[in-house]
Amino acid sequence: MYPQPRVVRFDGRVLTVEDVGSPSGYPVLVHDGGGCRHISPAAVRLAHADGFRLISYDRPGYGGSTPMPGRALADCAADVSAILADLAIERVAVWGFSGGGPYALATAALLPGMVSAVCVFAPLGPYGVEGLDFLDGMDESYHEEVRVFFEDRQAAREKFRTEAMEMFDRLSVPDNWLAMWGDRALKDEAHGQEAADYLASGFRDGWTNGDVGWWDDWSAFLSPWGFDLSDVRAQVSLWHGLADTRCPLAHSRWLADQLPNVVAHYPEHEDHTNIEDNNRGAALTWIRGQVTR
Repeated sequence: MYPQPRVVRFDGRVLTVEDVGSPSGYPVLVHDGGGCRHISPAAVRLAHADGFRLISYDRPGYGGSTPMPGRALADCAADVSAILADLAIERVAVWGFSGGGPYALATAALLPGMVSAVCVFAPLGPYGVEGLDFLDGMDESYHEEVRVFFEDRQAAREKFRTEAMEMFDRLSVPDNWLAMWGDRALKDEAHGQEAADYLASGFRDGWTNGDVGWWDDWSAFLSPWGFDLSDVRAQVSLWHGLADTRCPLAHSRWLADQLPNVVAHYPEHEDHTNIEDNNRGAALTWIRGQVTR
């Protein structure tokens, strides 16, 4: 279902890369929310039709990419630069969903000469900054996770590992995704099965090192990001559904206030599960407009 990854060696580490879509199309570097390199079949089909080349990679600790304990969000810029050099690409648009959003913004801030446009969907904002209550609107379980993270890092790691094992057992099985969706999956049975297979593959192929990558992401989200949002000079298109109950809207509104060049979209009836899928075509059209001006 997915191509064999391209292996990029950099700084004594390995990065595994997925390169799909139209080979001659304009390149878009995708930061997946779950850290895995896989790009959804629906996105690949649209990229072929619209003339875009999609490139993603396993963040350190996921899939075939070497773990990098203690990494910060800003560290992704060096990895992206190495990947683009290996592919002989000089300029890209960047794309990030959910937890991939901060990585997309880091790429744009730290590699301004390489990034032409940015699309982010339901992104997380930074922890501990003025004007944003990171936990406001989040499930109570996140409040406990954050409290333990700062009070007892070892206990937090053990708790995280236990909960991650349960999550992997549940979410690496496509049928469990279909069961969670219920009647929604039956509206388009073929699409529902394809989407469930894709999401489950992110765990099966992404968690080859257990929860190492996931823990490193979580730690990075709660630590200083290592770059200034004011350094994102590319145009940004931000999307966040008003019905999102997973990642609070306040995160996107705060980010929109900090970014120098942003247009924000807040669809009324969309949530965390469909904001990217429902607006992928519009976002790619927007990117086309940015890179052909």
